[in-house]
Amino acid sequence: MAKKIVDKENLKNLKNKGTGFIDEFKSFVLRGNVMDMAVGVIIGSAFSSIVTALTQDFINPLINGIGGAEIGGSIKIYGGQKLLYGDFITSVINFIIMAFVLFVLLKVVNGIVELGKKKKEEAPTKKSDDILLLEEIRDLLKEKNSSK
Repeated sequence: MAKKIVDKENLKNLKNKGTGFIDEFKSFVLRGNVMDMAVGVIIGSAFSSIVTALTQDFINPLINGIGGAEIGGSIKIYGGQKLLYGDFITSVINFIIMAFVLFVLLKVVNGIVELGKKKKEEAPTKKSDDILLLEEIRDLLKEKNSSK
């Protein structure tokens, strides 16, 4: 007789074997922090292209016009190779603009978070009527016990 290679129990075990990993991955991806980070990366890459266009299309021509220097320049070295110092300067300007915008953005977000914390701390906690009644009963019992 031929031996069964796959029976129902083995099939169930094989079916459920990968679900732990998949469930763990789903819970990781659907967490709020991961989704926020993904949105941030997408917006950051779009903003990066805007900053690059700003640098190449506006800032570099202004520097060229004012200083008379060619930002997109290069220096020829041995073997016909070139050092593209203009591209490097453009990248440095892009980095400085991106770093400054991120710094300002983080300052604003941290200010909003601190403002929210201060409002939470300043809000006086009003005692409920039940608590006030229980405190009054406690004080009366203390007075009664101390007078004996």
